[in-house]
Amino acid sequence: MKITFMGAGSTVFARNVIGDCLMTDCLKDSEFSLYDIDGKRLEESRTILESMNASLGSPARISAHLGIENRKKALRGASFVINAIQVGGYEPCTVTDFEIPKKYGLRQTIGDTLGIGGIMRALRTIPVMEDFCRDMNEVCPDALFLNYVNPMAMITGYVQRYEFPNTVGLCHSVQGCARSILSLVGMNEYIDERKELIAGINHQAWLLKIEDKYGNDLYPEIKKRIHKKLLEDKEFDDQVRSIYIERFGYYCTESSEHNAEYNPYFIKSKYPDLIERHNIPLDEYPRRCVVQIENWKKEYESLKDGGVKEFSRSNEYASRIMEAIVTNNTYKIGGNVLNANHLISNFPEEACVEIPCLIDGAGIHPTYVGALPTACAALNMTNINCQLMTVEAARTKKKNDVYLAAMLDPHTSAELDIDTIVKMCDDLIEAHGNWLPEFH
Repeated sequence: MKITFMGAGSTVFARNVIGDCLMTDCLKDSEFSLYDIDGKRLEESRTILESMNASLGSPARISAHLGIENRKKALRGASFVINAIQVGGYEPCTVTDFEIPKKYGLRQTIGDTLGIGGIMRALRTIPVMEDFCRDMNEVCPDALFLNYVNPMAMITGYVQRYEFPNTVGLCHSVQGCARSILSLVGMNEYIDERKELIAGINHQAWLLKIEDKYGNDLYPEIKKRIHKKLLEDKEFDDQVRSIYIERFGYYCTESSEHNAEYNPYFIKSKYPDLIERHNIPLDEYPRRCVVQIENWKKEYESLKDGGVKEFSRSNEYASRIMEAIVTNNTYKIGGNVLNANHLISNFPEEACVEIPCLIDGAGIHPTYVGALPTACAALNMTNINCQLMTVEAARTKKKNDVYLAAMLDPHTSAELDIDTIVKMCDDLIEAHGNWLPEFH
């Protein structure tokens, strides 16, 4: 069996996901085909993974494929394709996504999922996805495409609708959601034996039910403790999601620093005190990138000198999905799929939703959720509107559709008027240059 990893220069993530496969009996003798356009990072990943393979005594074969000219070779005959690319990297593109909006008074925290940063990231990534899918349709048409790339709903939704339907989007925020809130309020005794239902959209899927092993609702006690924490602990850094519990009634999957920019309530130039009051880390993602780059340099030198000695299977979904398909054993995930047949009944069918999915030898089976609570669905829809318009802009290559996507973003539209949004988009398109397709 062949498993291809696109963007294998994402070395830590490749190490985790392929390391998981090396520790899985039905996957460990696969060929792992690594692809990237950065030769240095590709070689680092190959070195680390070969060291892990040797440490485990696995029979896996690891091959590395550099550059567009070798992409089809990397993909040919693959049963599974894992996607973890970042088009444009931290420099120049992420820096551009933050610095130009800042000139217009528009501040961001992460900028990889929604907002003007998420829109630009989608518009420069989708053309690369089209190239990948064109090759996959030719050389591995029956593969399952596992997408980890943000903006998740925009990228996965576009690929599923227009390019390669046998695709699922994966994000580890689902696995950590219930554990996060139980730990936050000191209810750790329920972490290992709980029942939950999570549904919505990526990075803003709602913890709709959380029960103990006997089916008792844990939300009343959670809400009581969250209310006390918001009143008494001004220093804790998960306030946005805690305010969601207070006002919308439910906790959501992704962190408060992400969710601070998915709505019009927290990052407001007219109310600068909100930033300090709710511990909102503006420009967090660029800072994080710098730290991660430096940390990886140190870690690689350590691994290169000392080898990879101890590791365990991570909580990422990829290896477990492949294992379930290969063994025909059922496994449940929170997956990103099209809302076909109104799996969430108060969302449009073309939306990309994050819902429980069952996996077995026949593939991915999304489950029916029904209607979300009205307020939660309404907040999600403000995000979905921007996501769908960004997908449309990627398809049409019209500048006006880019403007509309930004105008529909809840944070951007709350801060800027239409003319300013248009000017900002024009500046971003010009600054990105060849990283973007030509818009007309």
